Amino acid sequence: MTIYPQLILDALAHVRYPGSGKDLVSSGMVQDNIRIDGNKISFSLVFEKSNDPFSKSVVKAAEQAILTYVGEEAEIKGNISIITKEVPKPAVAPVLPNVKNIIAVSSGKGGVGKSTISSNLAVALASLGYKVGLLDADIHGPSIPKMFGVEDAQPEVIEVEGKHTILPIEKFGIKLLSIGFFVDPHNALVWRGPVASNALKQLITDADWGELDYFVMDLPPGTGDIHLTLVQTTSITGVVIVTTPQEVALADARKGISMYTGDKVNVPVLGLVENMAWFTPAELPDNKYYIFGKEGGKRLAEELHTPLLGQIPLVQSIRECGDAGQPIAFNEDSIMSVAFKELAQRVVERVDFRNSTMEATKKVDMVK
Repeated sequence: MTIYPQLILDALAHVRYPGSGKDLVSSGMVQDNIRIDGNKISFSLVFEKSNDPFSKSVVKAAEQAILTYVGEEAEIKGNISIITKEVPKPAVAPVLPNVKNIIAVSSGKGGVGKSTISSNLAVALASLGYKVGLLDADIHGPSIPKMFGVEDAQPEVIEVEGKHTILPIEKFGIKLLSIGFFVDPHNALVWRGPVASNALKQLITDADWGELDYFVMDLPPGTGDIHLTLVQTTSITGVVIVTTPQEVALADARKGISMYTGDKVNVPVLGLVENMAWFTPAELPDNKYYIFGKEGGKRLAEELHTPLLGQIPLVQSIRECGDAGQPIAFNEDSIMSVAFKELAQRVVERVDFRNSTMEATKKVDMVK
């Protein structure tokens, strides 16, 4: 049996593509790469999309046409390849190409000291020699400007390659941005979800964050639009969950952890911080009073097999330093400064472990 290309094309002219009703040859679906080696025949069929619903049935019909009109001796089974006309999507440049690690600091409920932990963690990381950025992502309740004593700061906006770029404020060696820099601090911010989400995106994507080892994001409490916007905008290295030992806070912390570790979000939880773990008065530094319950955060960490990154006591000086615009971690002489440095070191260790054992976190394309 002598096989030649036109014989194959004549056979394929008997096969119609269900989507258009035209035969494979006249519709241009037979690629110009027919190969004949003895009785072995191979070629490609071109489809518009990679997920064409008719591709498998058309390939089978083409195989049968070859066997029927060319000859049963033809070796065609498995030799028809599929190619598509789809143009590959261009690679999307990373949102923060010069940022090595993005750490989200989150809590299930308000009032657990999340912003205090975020601020002091950022300062402690900077004191360890890392390049650090801090974003106040709590759109409706920004507190970072107050804690860093930069409430009156007005970030400069410059034009870079035809694009308006925000220059973060720098304080204590940390690059800072907050929606609080752009709104009247005396008026309530009444924004719907989409507006708040777009504002957050601008603070992330339209700012010159430069090279950072750690980009700390202080999130609003709960699980809502801002959290979803964040995981859709950036590839978060991991999240630090803040709670108090109180049962009400622990219940909400569970929900927060569930959101991040769920299939739709899938962001690694680096660990849990138990804030306000006990109260120690200045005049009785060796005493511990468990006002909000004892070791609730520690038990939750054990229950969920999540590392306990630290237990931070309720100390008056932490509040005083935050209100004065100088996070206590910046005070080298403070015992609490040492505690926050230890917390920062544990976060660094957890990030290193996470990066060595897991793939980079993928941005969420869509959350239903």
